[in-house]
Amino acid sequence: MTATAKRTLTIAAASLVVSVVVLALKILAWRVTGSVALYSDALESIVNVVTALVALVAVWLAQKPADAALPYGYHKAEYFSAVIVGVMIIVAAILIVREAVLGFMAPELPDAPIQGIAISVAATAINVVWALVLIRYGRRVRSVSLEADGKHLMTDVVSTGGVLIGLALVYLTGWAPLDSILAAFVALNILWSGWGVIRDSVGGLMDVAVPKDTQATIREVIATNAEGAIEAHDIRTRQAGRMTFIDFHLVVPGTMTVDAAHAICDDIEAKLREAVREVQITIHVEPENKAKHAGIVVV
Repeated sequence: MTATAKRTLTIAAASLVVSVVVLALKILAWRVTGSVALYSDALESIVNVVTALVALVAVWLAQKPADAALPYGYHKAEYFSAVIVGVMIIVAAILIVREAVLGFMAPELPDAPIQGIAISVAATAINVVWALVLIRYGRRVRSVSLEADGKHLMTDVVSTGGVLIGLALVYLTGWAPLDSILAAFVALNILWSGWGVIRDSVGGLMDVAVPKDTQATIREVIATNAEGAIEAHDIRTRQAGRMTFIDFHLVVPGTMTVDAAHAICDDIEAKLREAVREVQITIHVEPENKAKHAGIVVV
C-alpha cells in the first residue's frame, strides 16, 4: 500500500472518530434544551457517523489492487459509498420533517438555550475544520468518498448555523413554533445536499468522461509525443474514483515495425502518466489505411 493510500485510510478513520465526538456533543445539546431543532441537528449527525463508516469501508476497498474477479480494480466502490451517503441523508431529512410536524402541533419553548447553543457552537467548530480537511484532501487525491463526506459535513455546518440563530430568536421572542420551523428548514437543506451527492455519484457509476481541461491535456500530450505516428482517434476517457482510464487508436505507417510502434506507445504512456495521475492506458495500433482524418494529427 502506498503512502498516499495509508494516509487516505487514516483520514477516513479519523473522520469516523470526529463524527462520533460531534454526535455526542449534539445529543448533549438536545438533551439540555429539549429543542426540536437541535434534535434534528443531532439526527443529521447520526447520518454523519454512518457516512464516515461507509466512507472508511469504501476507501479501504478502493485501495485493493485489481484481481481476477475485478480486473479493472475496486475504484468504483467509492461511488457506491457516496450513493449510500446520499440515501442516508434523505432518510434523515424525512425523520426530521416528522419531528418538525409533531413539534409544530405541540410547540414547547426549549430549556437552557444558552447552554445548548454553546455546546452546538463547539460541535460546529469541529465540523468546520474537519470538513475543510476532507474536501481539500479528497480533491487532491481524487477520493470521491472523502470529498462527499466533507461536503455533507459543510452542509451540516450551514444547517447548524441556521438552527443556532433561530434558537437565539426563540429565546429572545418566546415564540415556540419557530423551533419546529427551523427543523423543517434543516430537513430541506440536507435533502438538497443528499440529491447533490447522489447525482455526482451516479455520473461516476455511468463512466462519465474526465473534465474538459483534463481531456485537453490528454489530447495535447498525445499530439506532441507520438512522433512517427500519423494520427490518434476514438479517444475515450472515464473516471473511476482516483483512477483515470484512457483508450484510443493510434495510426502508424503500414511499413513501421512492431518494435517501432511499441516504442511510440511507450513514449505516449510515459508522458500521460506524468500529466495525469493514476492512469490506466490502452492503445490500439492501426495501419495508415485505418486513418479517419478526424482525430488528433500528430505534430
